Amino acid sequence: MARAMMALAGLVACGTVSLSSAHAGDWRDSGLKPINDRLAEWGVALSATYIGEALGNASGGIRRGAIYEGRFDFGVDVDLDKAVGWSGATFHANVYQIHGPGLSRDYIGNLMLVSGIEALPATRLYEFWIEQSLFGGRLLVKVGQQPSDIEFIDSKYDDIFVNSALGWPGITGVILPAGGPSPPLAVPGVRFKASLSDAFTAYLAVFNGSAAAPGPNDPQIANAHGLAFRVNDPPWIIGQLKYAYKLGPSELPGSITGGGWVHLAEFDDERWTAQGLSQADPAGTGEPLMRRGNRGVFAVYEQRLAFSALGPNKGIGFFARTSISPSDRNLISFYLDGGIQVSGFSAERPDDKFGIAMTYARISDGARGLDRDVQLFTGIQSPIRDFEAVLEVTYLAAVAPGVAVQPVFQYVMHPAGGAVDPNDATQTKRIKDAAVFGVRTTINF
Repeated sequence: MARAMMALAGLVACGTVSLSSAHAGDWRDSGLKPINDRLAEWGVALSATYIGEALGNASGGIRRGAIYEGRFDFGVDVDLDKAVGWSGATFHANVYQIHGPGLSRDYIGNLMLVSGIEALPATRLYEFWIEQSLFGGRLLVKVGQQPSDIEFIDSKYDDIFVNSALGWPGITGVILPAGGPSPPLAVPGVRFKASLSDAFTAYLAVFNGSAAAPGPNDPQIANAHGLAFRVNDPPWIIGQLKYAYKLGPSELPGSITGGGWVHLAEFDDERWTAQGLSQADPAGTGEPLMRRGNRGVFAVYEQRLAFSALGPNKGIGFFARTSISPSDRNLISFYLDGGIQVSGFSAERPDDKFGIAMTYARISDGARGLDRDVQLFTGIQSPIRDFEAVLEVTYLAAVAPGVAVQPVFQYVMHPAGGAVDPNDATQTKRIKDAAVFGVRTTINF
């Protein structure tokens, strides 16, 4: 705890020092900017971002405690037309250096991770792709190792939030193999983005079905450095159609997105064995029935509610997302989240943002049925899981050019869906709700 609190103090001090130095100009002028100025004629641009967090659960979870974790992201973008004369093509690659323990993994035990940067410590290649622009930019084709969370089931108003589920939704992040193509594991794939009109944009992608080989190992261990480049697993296919519009005399922008996905691998049944017995039945093997394929449908709604006087990209924005998947082969069968982001509310602090959001993930009927079977066969009144939900409130303060300090509060309800507390000898009590406090510092070099 003391170690993490010292780290927290260091992060705040970093922001304070950066703020004081900002009076003398943009400190980044002596960073990557002069290098990028020289590389620009070759179409090359470097980027670097560091995110550091001190987080602690003041109550609840598996145990109380605090951690410091961080992720350094170094990237390179190349305009291949300038570099080698390849018209309409761009290249991107980036590497993560991830360090520190995870609050969810080590202290809370919840499904929707407290932080989107939480991962096993590693240095790994994340993205490595080429994108080709065709038909005057109306069709973009991206090929290579890439994530899905930037474009699919996404809202621009969720970018402020710290919880992982408010980036890549809690349902796909839990039920897809290796969590799907999202931090910290991207996968090889092909993505098509077509501008059908000024209002409609279509997206379709085919990804390798998993970032790591099947087996008992954690996918982040099995693909420790992001170099597996697996292409022979049953694929994951996702598509969506986005409709953009402007509302009222103020022309407030909004969009509605609908889509679906299919996965062609086999998935474990949540309750039954191949013999037709409950997995909790001691007369059976306990080996789950294998279900062929998986699927889901989803929708995203986002709406600018008001403009700020400080600019067209500032104001009040609202988002909501929902998704459904089959109950028999998935731990989570229904997901819903939503929130509000406010920016441009102060001329003195034009780049500050405030956000409040909530997530809800319902435990599937199959998993709940297994919990009832466990009660029946053991005689122990262990908890029947029902849902996990998270409330997040955060404020992002832009303290200097490229530097933001972000206090955050999260309240995690029914961690792991209200699963058995591993510290309870009677096996009848749930993991307690967790109250999480912390601060994130982001530095763009």
